[in-house]
Amino acid sequence: MPSLGLLSRNSATWLGPADWLHRRAAQQPQWPDPAELLAVTEYLSELPALTTPQEITHLHSQLVKVQAGEAFLLQGGDCAELLGTDAVQGASGKQRLLAEMADRIRTGLGLDVVTVGRLAGQFAKPRSEPTEVVDGVTLPVFRGLMVNGPEPVASERQPDPYRLLSCYYTAKHVLQELRGRLWTSHEALILEYERAFRRLDAASGEHYLLSTHLPWIGERTRQIGGAHVAFLAAVANPLQVKVGPNATPDDIVELCEILDPQRIPGRLTLISRMGAAAVSERLPTIVAAIHDRGHSVIWICDPMHGNTVKTANGRKTRYLSTVHDELAAFFTVMATQRQHAGGVHLEMTCGEVTECVGGIGVSTEADLEQNFESLCDPRLNEEQALSTADLIAKSADRPVPIQTRGN
Repeated sequence: MPSLGLLSRNSATWLGPADWLHRRAAQQPQWPDPAELLAVTEYLSELPALTTPQEITHLHSQLVKVQAGEAFLLQGGDCAELLGTDAVQGASGKQRLLAEMADRIRTGLGLDVVTVGRLAGQFAKPRSEPTEVVDGVTLPVFRGLMVNGPEPVASERQPDPYRLLSCYYTAKHVLQELRGRLWTSHEALILEYERAFRRLDAASGEHYLLSTHLPWIGERTRQIGGAHVAFLAAVANPLQVKVGPNATPDDIVELCEILDPQRIPGRLTLISRMGAAAVSERLPTIVAAIHDRGHSVIWICDPMHGNTVKTANGRKTRYLSTVHDELAAFFTVMATQRQHAGGVHLEMTCGEVTECVGGIGVSTEADLEQNFESLCDPRLNEEQALSTADLIAKSADRPVPIQTRGN
């Protein structure tokens, strides 16, 4: 990779002032050398974009169909991506699996399926704590390969801005492999990376985020006055926001007003990730409040993140039965609220991993030790992912007419 000297240039005019720069950005690494970080991100800003406005506009047109109840959004991939050839090979396998899942859902629901990979950029993770203790030593927590390494040693856990370049080149190769077969998405978490791909489209006069097709704001970074919300409010991509059990109706209505003030069809997707125990109680009031304020959004379900538990030996896992329980509850809430259950967002892989309990070969927590490979959170394996697609195909109610304001 280029040296710091080669990367350096005048930063006075880079990207210019922006409102988000003056806001607090949650979940950002403590980079050890700000000058090195600036040089790397400036260099990234001169590299070719990873996606195009035309691709993003095409995806947006498909999301309009999802919002209208004419299609279903299937979104899935790794919790945290690998780098290099492993990422490219893994992405091809995930694309194949997503295509098979889409076929099953399409057949069952009689709807088109819009397929989006959680890949070509999902290299960073928000964490509940900034540090962890390993063998009596306090270390920075692993934040994904965009930031640091997973090995529990001080040198690996030091944030390294040159990793941003490694992620860019990996994403570039993944997109070269998959372009035209599915769209990409990731959490727009590390803003120093994302800002390098906020580019002006001369044809439309709009700024697009060209690191991905479909960025999302996470549960831990959706603060109303925060930098992530301000940054993504100013791009023309369709956007997603995670909505957890602590969200209030007022919170989410205000987010809708900031991120989609013009109420553009297909612009905003809300991802419910309440947890199976909370979705039936917490979600209906939020859905109703958004409808009552005249916002039309896409509602999809992430049945993974609200259902993570730890085993007796400290291993993170998820139970497939609980994942399916949340999906079923989500479909019920949407039907009761007369809204389209618009899609699903899954952490999954094509490999025969043993990270979630349930299905063939992973009947108990003891089976998790056979092949737990995830860099962070547990993923559905191929058999579990296909069974989830079958559940959607068989159990999701046919879409009901979406209420208009005043009905």
